[in-house]
Amino acid sequence: MTKHFINLDDIPSDDLQQIITQAILLKKQHKAGEINNRLKNKTLAMIFDKSSTRTRVSFEAGMTQLGGHALFLSDRDIQLGRGEPITDSAIVISSMVDAIMMRVSSHEAINTFAEYSSVPIINALSDESHPCQLLADMMTYQEHNGSIKGKTVAWIGDGNNMCHTYMQAAKAFGFTLNIATPKGYEPDQGFVNQYTDCINLCADTNSACKEVDLVVTDVWASMGQEAEQKKRELAFEDFQVNESLMNNAKPDAVFMHCLPAHRGEEVSADVIDGKQSLVWNEAENRLHAQKSLLLYLLS
Repeated sequence: MTKHFINLDDIPSDDLQQIITQAILLKKQHKAGEINNRLKNKTLAMIFDKSSTRTRVSFEAGMTQLGGHALFLSDRDIQLGRGEPITDSAIVISSMVDAIMMRVSSHEAINTFAEYSSVPIINALSDESHPCQLLADMMTYQEHNGSIKGKTVAWIGDGNNMCHTYMQAAKAFGFTLNIATPKGYEPDQGFVNQYTDCINLCADTNSACKEVDLVVTDVWASMGQEAEQKKRELAFEDFQVNESLMNNAKPDAVFMHCLPAHRGEEVSADVIDGKQSLVWNEAENRLHAQKSLLLYLLS
């Protein structure tokens, strides 16, 4: 049966941990100049309907480093953007490649693609979740602070796809997630119901960050929400992660952000560019975590 990675809980917790452990090893090998050609003659199709920096560079570089090839397909390049049924595209593209990565708006489209694909489908971002980012985040935390099991994480800001995936991660990796969002921007109720045992919905940012080990945020207006920017700035004005907020966390707490970031909005410059920030390690680790994921799905 074909293995897919559409949500974090598609893969058992033990296997997720193995992927992260292997990612740390792959990173060391790469830094040491060791060549790994385990995906020689394999092709990854990369389907985008959203522009991207980290996702495209990390998957394309990752396939090259593993001896394989990545094929960039935007919705302007293929018939998918011109009305060809998703089912037809899934059958045809999957017959020619070894795996398909999708960064698209519709989570439903990824599920449909997976239903008709004969090869693994990877969700590289949808309106519902962002599991590849969480692999990188969990890898980064483990590298710097050891196991995240039993720790407490604060999510500050929009109850968006990243927040949903942190809820899944809380269950998979055994940590508690405190969530602070403005009124009207809470995470999807279906996710709240499903992960209620692992999360705390907090009334304000200070209580959410009290004695936590990791503080995470994201932009106030994601791609496609630009028209809401002014409205969101007003709603989110008390939800900036700054030094004052970080002072509520543990002294050795760290900060993460999936990027791109808007300094002075969701995070202050002194936090994102400060000593508690792991954002650059986190961004680089997309490469190594996804290489490990590809090996897991294609082995």
